[in-house]
Amino acid sequence: MVEPLKEVRDGYLISLNLGTPPQLIPVFMDTGSDLTWVPCGNLSFDCMDCDDIETTRPCPSFAYTYGVGVVIGSLTRDTLRVHGSNPNVTREIPKFCFGCVGSTYREPIGIAGFGKGPLSLPSQLGFLQKGFSHCFLAFKFANNPNISSPLIVGDPATFSKDHFQFTPMLRCPMYPNYYYIGLEAITVGNSSATEVPLSLREFDSLGNGGMLIDSGTTYTHLPEPLYSQLLSVLQSLVPYPRAKDVEARTGFDLCYITPCPNSSLTDNIDVLLPTITFHFLNNVSLDLPQGNYFYAMGAPSNSSVVKCLLFQSMDGGDSYGPAGVFGSFQQQNVEVVYDLQKERIGFQTVDCASAAASQGLHKNMS
Repeated sequence: MVEPLKEVRDGYLISLNLGTPPQLIPVFMDTGSDLTWVPCGNLSFDCMDCDDIETTRPCPSFAYTYGVGVVIGSLTRDTLRVHGSNPNVTREIPKFCFGCVGSTYREPIGIAGFGKGPLSLPSQLGFLQKGFSHCFLAFKFANNPNISSPLIVGDPATFSKDHFQFTPMLRCPMYPNYYYIGLEAITVGNSSATEVPLSLREFDSLGNGGMLIDSGTTYTHLPEPLYSQLLSVLQSLVPYPRAKDVEARTGFDLCYITPCPNSSLTDNIDVLLPTITFHFLNNVSLDLPQGNYFYAMGAPSNSSVVKCLLFQSMDGGDSYGPAGVFGSFQQQNVEVVYDLQKERIGFQTVDCASAAASQGLHKNMS
């Protein structure tokens, strides 16, 4: 199955062809959730017990929490239509179970859950023991109707991926249906690697800890004091003046006024901004593309452009839940493979626009 993902400001949308008659509903692709739900509004779907496909009963209700967001609704069944091995072939999934939401707080768009639970989209498609992969386009393609990020579900996602770097999936006793990996260190430029707390690769007796890899979280979140240490190292290496007005306006902690020597803003890579490398378990080193962490916040002005560090500190300062989150913005132009059979996650930096073209997801406008 190959599905196109449309990039928007806060994530990546998959369009669900759902219901009878079919209705196209865009929802966020979310590896940090194991339930698919849609805002129903005036839409109508079959109301059935998802545990018993033979018996029509009152819809069981559910409530889901996403950070500070809450959704409340009922579990429902209807037909889902997905693409096959190419975008021109469709396949029907009858009695697909999903949430029908009439009440939301701060979550107005639906979600396609890609976790490991029995109601997740890959699980209901029969691909839970196989896997999936995605290749998120760079942010410059946001809202571009002519190109989509490729999402591959099933055997093709994990086939011939031995050249990838694979880190093991960690089993979290608190959230067994989500994807956790272990972070060992972060390297900035040519400086010595900064070791990270054990909590980013281990769980305590209650199941807190680990690094959640989550397409539904935009920016990577790191715990304190690691986050502040990263800021200090960057400040010692970056030679440019701070843009404190932009920091105050955006809430990002490090913004710099960098030279813009050419007119191509989106492809302008500044050699004086240090590289950032994440070191995961199993000797996996992922060099983040520069646009994945220092991002231009606007158009060039007076031959300069302001770039901000798009990492954030974990909220709250407590030890409940994951110790860190690897967000979707830092996964741009990285093919990420979820090999569920071998319980591992693979990384390979690639040009995701080229990957989209190879899957027939890039319209040639010439």
